[in-house]
Amino acid sequence: MDLFSPIKIGNYPLPNRIFMAPMTRCRSIMDNVPNEMMAEYYAQRASAGLIITEATQISTRGIGYPYTPGIHTAKQVEGWKKVTQAVHERGGRIFLQLWHVGRISHPLYHDGEFPVAPSAIKPSGSIYTYEGMKEFVTPHALSIGEIKTVIEQYVQGAKNAMEAGFDGVEIHGANGYLIDQFLRDGTNTRDDEYGGSVENRARFLFEIIEGICAAIGSEKTGLRLSPSGTFNDMKDSDPSNHFTYICEKLNGYNLAYLHIIDVLEGDIRHGANVVDLSVLRKAYKGILIANGGYTQERGNAAIQNALADAVAFGALFLANPDLPERFAENGPLNTPNSDTFYTQGEEGYLDYPTL
Repeated sequence: MDLFSPIKIGNYPLPNRIFMAPMTRCRSIMDNVPNEMMAEYYAQRASAGLIITEATQISTRGIGYPYTPGIHTAKQVEGWKKVTQAVHERGGRIFLQLWHVGRISHPLYHDGEFPVAPSAIKPSGSIYTYEGMKEFVTPHALSIGEIKTVIEQYVQGAKNAMEAGFDGVEIHGANGYLIDQFLRDGTNTRDDEYGGSVENRARFLFEIIEGICAAIGSEKTGLRLSPSGTFNDMKDSDPSNHFTYICEKLNGYNLAYLHIIDVLEGDIRHGANVVDLSVLRKAYKGILIANGGYTQERGNAAIQNALADAVAFGALFLANPDLPERFAENGPLNTPNSDTFYTQGEEGYLDYPTL
């Protein structure tokens, strides 16, 4: 097997194992509504075995970046319908990534209210707002009742995604956002049923999974984790054991897949307790997607060595809308233009050439 071998995700037979990773691009319009430009962007990349969309807010309190899309209003659902229709017309499959940034936000996004998190721990650094860069603030620690409300918002987001025509959803449990903040003991110091032991810290995640699986089906539900990640000031005392427990428990849910962000150079530079992918592969028995600076050669090796069942490519897919075709022909690869990653126009978004 290699990147070009067919694979089944949930009930969907897919033509290849070259997936498009979720990438924030900041192209949505007023009120966080997806638009025609986004529909064309995703449709250009429909030859991916599976497209996973950019992170998409489940509520207004989940917003932490400008011009990012949501899935919590009727207008947003209608906007996403243009995207799913365009991708399906070109024969592609697409999952929506459900997102809540938690503490990685600012009161400017919330009419002066503070961001929320499992614990009132301020992240280091600053965040971009419509008024420029602002220092992070100390978040509001969610009450039990507020936690239950957020879980309901994740479930409603999944239902809205189905209404918008998506083939499934990916729960964003990675990169230092709200779910990840609950999972790590560096950001979760609660002393109730959502804190303390790894079982308690993972409760929020598994209640979200259970709610979404009941609402739309486990075969349409994926999950993304970043066990070694340090992005957004994340740390954990024992990620290998903590995430092994999580992966083992996930086996009971029959998810469409588990999407793992592999160890990145930045994580090592920041002194992370890194988790080897082989440890997680041994723990998790379902479909596993690997992501994190993979090349075609490294991706094929991961599949052939049974470390992963598919590979999600980020920047390479951003710059090469026909990435599977380029891999198949050993063609030259376009270079991503980082200056246009988060701008609002078509440049660096719709204008990357195909072979």
